[in-house]
Amino acid sequence: MSARRAYPMRDPAADGVPADLCPIATALNPMQPGDWRSLRPVVDRGKCVKCAVCWLYCPVQCVVERPAWFDIDLATCKGCGICATECPHRAITMIEEVAG
Repeated sequence: MSARRAYPMRDPAADGVPADLCPIATALNPMQPGDWRSLRPVVDRGKCVKCAVCWLYCPVQCVVERPAWFDIDLATCKGCGICATECPHRAITMIEEVAG
């Protein structure tokens, strides 16, 4: 598999960038936010009234709407806990992430 550059529209060599620099931002990182999160949110479906406060405050917009409640997309959640702090019904709790 060939490495993909993060900025394929630019050619560092043609732009005069030295070849001996640290390769920061020259290759895409396959790591997702959920790979390094230490806490993850859990929604209590019985307490969630779909007020959307968690959705409004989430800085990465990982809160997704379900028919009767809001849920969390753990692939993009960073585990910041803002949703749990702001939920007026205390329907979201943060639990320790376990290695998967």
